[in-house]
Amino acid sequence: QVQLVESGGGLVQAGGSLRLSCAVSGRTGESYVVGWFRQAPGKEREFVARVTWSGGLTLYADPVLGRFTIFRERAKNTVYLQMNNLKPEDTAVYYCAATQGLGAKFEYWGQGTQVTVSL
Repeated sequence: QVQLVESGGGLVQAGGSLRLSCAVSGRTGESYVVGWFRQAPGKEREFVARVTWSGGLTLYADPVLGRFTIFRERAKNTVYLQMNNLKPEDTAVYYCAATQGLGAKFEYWGQGTQVTVSL
């Protein structure tokens, strides 16, 4: 079992920045992948970014490419999502998720943290 706890959400003006944190604990391994997803009101949950635990390989969704950065700090068992140049359309509940390997379904989820971007 893997536990994920997000933090760092809040209210920010357009153009501002936020950093989300995801504390990872439990039975993880070198092959694990940790990702960030988001769900806006009335919309489907969508993929934002992911990072492999061992090699730090990253992948981003097109809407956030160049603005968001995902990275992990292995010593702290934490994955971060640095969000810059935020836009109102980034407003959503952001979820951290984990899976056992690339291509596998994300099976562990955090409780989510709200990000609101105002004009």
